[in-house]
Amino acid sequence: MEKLMLTKNVWAVVGANQNPEKYGNKIYKALKSSGFEVYAVNPVYDSVEGDVCYASLSALPRLPDVINIVVSPDRALSTLTEASSLGIKYIWFQPGTHDEKTDAKVKELGLEAVYACALVATKLYCKE
Repeated sequence: MEKLMLTKNVWAVVGANQNPEKYGNKIYKALKSSGFEVYAVNPVYDSVEGDVCYASLSALPRLPDVINIVVSPDRALSTLTEASSLGIKYIWFQPGTHDEKTDAKVKELGLEAVYACALVATKLYCKE
């Protein structure tokens, strides 16, 4: 599933942020530098890395193929529901961003999920 999702060009990073030491920022930059069209999603920020940051998936100018989750499992639950309602089915969970509730929600909504670090995957499968 990792390789399949990495063939999808449009991504959203839920939990993207302005702190270069945090994974939300590192993942956003890694996807962008690997050639993906990537959108930052975080209601706390207006911009990330000089790009517009959106408050929700619904606010994006284009629907992503894949959503990368970089928030706590509790916050991820509403993102999964929103993704499903928008017809987005591919979810990439960073380590520590899922639990039994999110795993059950993925199954309930019929979503496809990967549970791995996108930073590692982009280095393995993507050209930089």
